[in-house]
Amino acid sequence: MHPETAPYDQGSLDVGDGNRVHWEVSGNPAGRAALVVHGGPGSGSSPHSRRFFAPEAYRLVLFDQRGCGRSTPHASDPATDMAVNTTAHLVADMERLREHLGIDRWLLFGGSWGSTLILAYAEAHPERVSAIVLAGVTTTRRSEIQWLYEGVGQIFPEAHERFRAGADRPTGTPAAELVAAYAALMEHPDPAVRRRAAADWCAWEDAVLSLEGMGTPYTDRVDDARLGFVRICSHFFAHGAWLEEGALLRDAHRLAGIPGVLVHGRADLAGPLITAWELARVWSGAELRVVEGAGHLGGEETRRHLLTALDGFAKG
Repeated sequence: MHPETAPYDQGSLDVGDGNRVHWEVSGNPAGRAALVVHGGPGSGSSPHSRRFFAPEAYRLVLFDQRGCGRSTPHASDPATDMAVNTTAHLVADMERLREHLGIDRWLLFGGSWGSTLILAYAEAHPERVSAIVLAGVTTTRRSEIQWLYEGVGQIFPEAHERFRAGADRPTGTPAAELVAAYAALMEHPDPAVRRRAAADWCAWEDAVLSLEGMGTPYTDRVDDARLGFVRICSHFFAHGAWLEEGALLRDAHRLAGIPGVLVHGRADLAGPLITAWELARVWSGAELRVVEGAGHLGGEETRRHLLTALDGFAKG
């Protein structure tokens, strides 16, 4: 990994609807512009992601998507209006941030939900994207949501039973209904109900990642960070991220001319390899690198592939 760096500029951008998006810039002001798009949705940006980028080569932008991190208002506040937090709003926020920072084109880097948002942005604004590097590729199709919140329960039946019980739903409850039930619980007026639902949701997410041996990253979120994360996640997934089923794969032809690297673990139970494989087949500029034995959180070999890709684009 590259050395730790600190931001040399930061701010809070008014994106409308009463929302302000926190952003920061580090690295070389004259370097190649790049944007880190965090996952979740609702995880917030991480300073650790700066270490994927050579600070002398990149002008690196991090931002917190609506409702999370240091953006305001925070989704943990029940008064925060979730109706103005959708995929289309986030795509528009990214474009507004690009204009605010005076960037012509930028490289996009992210994983998991971040890859979905990157693809949505790049297909809407291909002329503004110089390259893409994705890890743990998802497109948030309803079929992918069905797998994560129902199908993979065949591998973790005990944990899935507890997950269903948290929403008071019986065996066989479809994923769409289960996720919608959690979204409703996260709008409950009783804060104890919201806290319990958030804890149950995070316990399930950790169960899916449990074979990767990297602890409990979702349960480790506390207080407002956990509440905001689950409220945003359940809100987005209950609506299929407001994307027509398969639209990001269908419209991947819009990425023609944009080079991309897709890094995906074959043992990723949260987001099976099939999505990355399908994307690589319809995006002519994409190179798929499959990491044997790696899961959704990656590991040393996944990091090596990502660093190699980003160092390569820094020279290009």
